[in-house]
Amino acid sequence: MLSNTTLGMLMATVNASILIISLPAIFNGIHLDPLAPGNVSYLLWMLMGYMLVTAVLVVTLGRLGDMYGRVRVYRAGFAVFTVASVALALTPAGGEAGALWLIGWRLVQGVGGAMLMANSTAILTDAFGARERGMALGVNQVAGLAGSFIGLVLGGLLSAWHWRAIFWVSVAVGAVGTWWAYRNLRETATRRTGVRVDWWGNVTFAAGLTALLAAITYGIQPYGGHTEGWTNPVVIAGLVGGCALLVAFCVIEVRVPQPMFDLGLFRIQAFWAGNAAALLNAIARGGLQFMLIIWLQGIWLPLHGYDFADTPLWAGIYLLPLTIGFVVAGPVSGYLSDRYGAKVFATGGLVIMAASFIGLLLIPVNFSYPVFAALLLVNGVGSGLFSAPNTTAVMNAVPAGQRGVASGVRATFQNAGMVLSIGVFFSLLVAGLSHSLPGALRAGLSAQGVPEQAVAAVAAVPPVGLMFAAFLGSNPIGSLLANTGVLHSLPPATVQTLTGRTFLPSLLAGPFHDGLVVVFVLAAVLAALGAVVSLLRGGVYIHDEQHGPTAEDGSAVGPTGPLSGARRPTPRGAA
Repeated sequence: MLSNTTLGMLMATVNASILIISLPAIFNGIHLDPLAPGNVSYLLWMLMGYMLVTAVLVVTLGRLGDMYGRVRVYRAGFAVFTVASVALALTPAGGEAGALWLIGWRLVQGVGGAMLMANSTAILTDAFGARERGMALGVNQVAGLAGSFIGLVLGGLLSAWHWRAIFWVSVAVGAVGTWWAYRNLRETATRRTGVRVDWWGNVTFAAGLTALLAAITYGIQPYGGHTEGWTNPVVIAGLVGGCALLVAFCVIEVRVPQPMFDLGLFRIQAFWAGNAAALLNAIARGGLQFMLIIWLQGIWLPLHGYDFADTPLWAGIYLLPLTIGFVVAGPVSGYLSDRYGAKVFATGGLVIMAASFIGLLLIPVNFSYPVFAALLLVNGVGSGLFSAPNTTAVMNAVPAGQRGVASGVRATFQNAGMVLSIGVFFSLLVAGLSHSLPGALRAGLSAQGVPEQAVAAVAAVPPVGLMFAAFLGSNPIGSLLANTGVLHSLPPATVQTLTGRTFLPSLLAGPFHDGLVVVFVLAAVLAALGAVVSLLRGGVYIHDEQHGPTAEDGSAVGPTGPLSGARRPTPRGAA
């Protein structure tokens, strides 16, 4: 069970990040121009569609696992994921049709990934005793979060070969995992009978979260002459309507006899504090990957002599310290938390992460790599210290019959936090670029003798388009000047400078840093706030099926903490 669920989590999370670093190869492979109107939308949906679906469905699929068997839903998830991977690898067309095909099957792949994520943690909690869960869940969580970093390196390697290989690797792993799951996994949880599906709860939760996260996705795209779309009526309607539907979901859940999710679980101190800390951690960390890849691929690597075609591979390699720190710290903290509790490790991990964000904000855009690598290593260690103990504490605190939905809630907080993080961080970054990039473009182009009319046309291009072009491995200055008709009238040496690998990255560096400062300040504040919430989790709570939640010393636990004077009855025959 541990080996198969670890493979499943690894595959699901590798797939979430492998596309981030492979987008240059995919856009080139299906012949999409990053500056064409509407193509930014394709890029964002390729990135965020998978995370959106997993965030929306994990609670529902966890609940279905509680009702019909966690292993059954988990095995079906492997199969759905594999079929969708085959369809992605066989993408039949290019251009917009190819982009829509990829987005559609990525959403289907997200359904399979949600089935895996929602039930793997619950399966392990069923299979392992309370004294071993930290180790087991630590290995599983390391696979899950390390997979998001491994995907960066793997994506760089595979995209250097062929963009379709990015999906074929998921086919191979998925086929092995599906066969393995159907052959070896057996149901250990008792299936609940006489339980009905809470359709209204499922519909309002899925529709509300979808509307909210989709609105965030469109809010970071240009609209009506603005650099971002937060004034778009569709975005406003999605934000307001999504929040209203989630409020309706909460009202429904306290009124129906068999709710999709028992909101009473949030009266358990270890459960609500652990999930709140996980949400703050996900928001602080989720956009980090995206920012670091843009930083490396769009600016630092070209400035250090790397060809645009090689930047995905080297960006993955240079981010390895992040993975190493997490892989080393994760299992150790999971093992130790079985003995000493989650509070010290989870809280300390978030404090370390906050310190690393402050360090990243203090270094220049054109940094010295050893300093950058050390900060990435520290950040990975902090993430590893937090993840496994926090997950173990959350799962230990809930009744066995609620583990599937509790695992789904935990995954929803994590995945929704990552989508929200990309939206928030990206908006702040674009705001910083919008403030200073047009001026930097005007100064840089004018210094090269470009006519004022052409300078004004290039400076008017939305900053998000220029940033994504650099991220996708191209310098659009040449094509933009060609559209104005002045490119061929410039001296050859000037044309070579303007279309070279360093001109646009050098202009982006200053404005990018303006946005980056705001991003890392917010990330540090969120991580520090998560550490404060983590301190509120109380002691070591382990739910006893006969006597309810108990502390490590055997005392009974109430909704918000240990009950003074209450003791768990001594088992017959005990000394």
